[in-house]
Parts: sequence; C-alpha cells; structure tokens
Amino acid sequence: MIQINGLEKKYGTLQVLKGINLEIADRSVISIVGASGAGKSTLLHIIGTLDQPTKGTVLIDNTDLYSLSDKKLAQYRNQNIGFIFQFHHLLPEFTAVENVALPALIAGRSHAEAFQRAKELLDFLKLGERLTHKPSQLSGGEQQRVAVARALANNPKLVLADEPSGNLDTENAHQLHQLFLDLRDEFGQTFVVVTHNTDLAKLADKTIEMKDGRII
Repeated sequence: MIQINGLEKKYGTLQVLKGINLEIADRSVISIVGASGAGKSTLLHIIGTLDQPTKGTVLIDNTDLYSLSDKKLAQYRNQNIGFIFQFHHLLPEFTAVENVALPALIAGRSHAEAFQRAKELLDFLKLGERLTHKPSQLSGGEQQRVAVARALANNPKLVLADEPSGNLDTENAHQLHQLFLDLRDEFGQTFVVVTHNTDLAKLADKTIEMKDGRII
C-alpha cells in the first residue's frame, strides 16, 4: 500500500532522515520504534503529508503524494489519512460527538451523515454513553478513544499514530494497541504507530526499528 523510496529530510544542516526505503502492506498494523531523535515522528509526518521530504518519494496506492498541488494534497489528506497524537488535541468546547464529526463536516458531508458516522464510531469504541460529554468530563483513556474515533471519521485507508499511548497507564495503553488490531480487522485499515513501548510494539504485524535517521 505504501512505497517509500530514497527518503531524506534535512532541517538546515541537520539531516534527520538518511535514505529511507520501506514498503507497508495493506490492512496491516506496523510499529516504528527507536530512541528519541531517531527520526520516527519525522518519517510519520512525511507519510502523512504534514511535512515535506528533502528528497525521495512517498506513494500510497500508487499515488505520488508530493507530485500533488498543495490543494489536492490537503484534500487527499482529509479523505485518506487519519491522525492520532499523544496529546489528543480534542477541541475543549465541543462534545465527544462534535469532535468526531468535525473531519466529515470539513470534507463536505451533511450534518446528519457526519453525526451518524460519529455516533456509530463512538458506539463501537464503547463510548455511546459519553456522546455529549466534553473532553474535560472524560478520562484520559476515553479522550484518546474519542481521538481514535475522530481519526476514523472519513473512513481513511491509512491511520497514523504518534505515541498514542504515551500519556496512558499500562492497562489503557494495552487496550489502545489491541484496539488498532480490532479496527484493522473490522474496517480493513492500515495503521502505522510510532511508540517507545517495545512490549506494545510486539502486538503489531511488523516492527520497524530506526536509529540515526535510518531503518536498521
């Protein structure tokens, strides 16, 4: 599904990625591990089009992402890629269902369709009783599940997660990583997860280790 060839990234004179070649299969859960500064998050952000490579190509289903215009790239990102971050970035003034519906509304779906999808996802994630709760009224694990639901709102083929369990206790962290496997089976999505937790990384279909900007 994803083909990465000769990927390099420099920030001024600092080279963060040093020639990444990688293939990721459809409907798989991939974990990326390595020490801080290894380039994991930079690689994830480039796959997700949040940052641009200095050199190299990223293809998703044979679409060369960085050959697209900025407008088409933003549209592609909204329709095909979901994001989950360590700090869930839920909007505090909105309820759980409103936070989850936002990506679909941005994509131009009707209010009814966006909120129906949001309710279905929150039900699936066992948050059906928390639809009208704001983030401050939810536990850390519940907030992160709302963020997962939001990432799935437009039924993306690819979900990228950057240290999604970094702020969770051991039990909630394990449940979140197991959830990725369940979602892959239920909805057929591909997950790429950056994590420092090697035990949790072992739950994935494949683990990629990075060091000093390279895959080892």
